Amino acid sequence: MSLAADLKAKLRLPVMAGPMFIASTADLVIAQCKAGIIGSMPALNPRSTAALDEDVARIAASVGDVPYAINLVAHASNSRLEADLEVVLKHKVPIVVLALAANADLVKTLQANGSLVFQDVIKDRHARKCAELGVDGIIAVGAGAGGHTGDLSPFALVQEIREWWDGLLLLSGCIANGRAVLAAEVLGADLAYIGSPFLASTEANTQDGFKTMVVNGKAADVVTTNCFTGVDANFLKPSLLEHGLDPANLKRADGKGINIDGGGDNAKAWKEIWSAGQGISAVKRAEPAGDWIEWLAQDYAAAKARMGMV
Repeated sequence: MSLAADLKAKLRLPVMAGPMFIASTADLVIAQCKAGIIGSMPALNPRSTAALDEDVARIAASVGDVPYAINLVAHASNSRLEADLEVVLKHKVPIVVLALAANADLVKTLQANGSLVFQDVIKDRHARKCAELGVDGIIAVGAGAGGHTGDLSPFALVQEIREWWDGLLLLSGCIANGRAVLAAEVLGADLAYIGSPFLASTEANTQDGFKTMVVNGKAADVVTTNCFTGVDANFLKPSLLEHGLDPANLKRADGKGINIDGGGDNAKAWKEIWSAGQGISAVKRAEPAGDWIEWLAQDYAAAKARMGMV
C-alpha cells in the first residue's frame, strides 16, 4: 500500500489541518483528529518545551489511530529547536512538518525515530530540494494561503511538481469547502491542507474579534505583505486598519527578516495583526472544529455525487 493510501485509510476525509502559529491548540488538534482528519500544531505554540511535552502527551492519548502532526521551525532563529525536537522524538510524533532551513540530518533523525517528514514549499525548485533531503511528503502552498503564502496558482504549482514527484503531495491555498477538497485531488494532490477555516473554531486560540473577522471576511479582505515577517504573508485588511495601517502603503522596514522564536516582531504581528487566507468566505460561523468538519464531509460527499463519483 502506498503512503497516500495508508494515510487515507485512517481518515474520514483526505484532509490535513495546517498548523497555525498561535491559533492552533492541543484541543484543536484533538478535535480535528477525532473528526477524522490529520490535526496539527506548531511546536512553538505552547509557551515552553515543558508545556509542549504535556500537550503532545495529551494529544497522543486522545486521538487513537488518526495521525497528528507537529510543526518544527528549523530556522536558526528558533532557539527552542533542539529542546522541542527531543519532545517530538520522545513521543514518536507520527508526522513532523518542517519549515525553513530543514536539513538532511534532521530529516533522517526524525524518520529513523518513526516519524513521517513533510515540508511546505511555494516553488518547484523548493520541492526539488526537499525531495533531495528525502522527505516523505511535500506540501505545495499556492497563492492565497493563510500565513506565509505562495504566489503561484495551484494549477501551475501542482502541475510542475507532479511532473517528477510521485510521492505524497498535499495542496494548500484557499481550500475551504468540499468542492475544493475534491478539486485538490483532481489536480493531483493526495490530501488537502486546510488552515484558515479553523481560525473560527471554538478550540482555536483566537480572540472573539478575530473569529468574527474570519466569519465576516471575503477574499478581498486579505492583503499580502512582507513587512511584518520578512517574507510574504497574508493578513486581514480590517485588522490592519484597526491598527492605523494603510494596506495600500505598507513598506518593509530596513533590516527586518524572519523571526520565529516565539517572540519579537513576528510574534507581535501574528498576535495584533491577524492572518488568514483568501478562502475564508466559506466560513459562516464560529463553531467547534468537529461541527465544521462534519459540514465539510457532507459538502465533499455532495461534490463527489455531482461529479458521478462513488
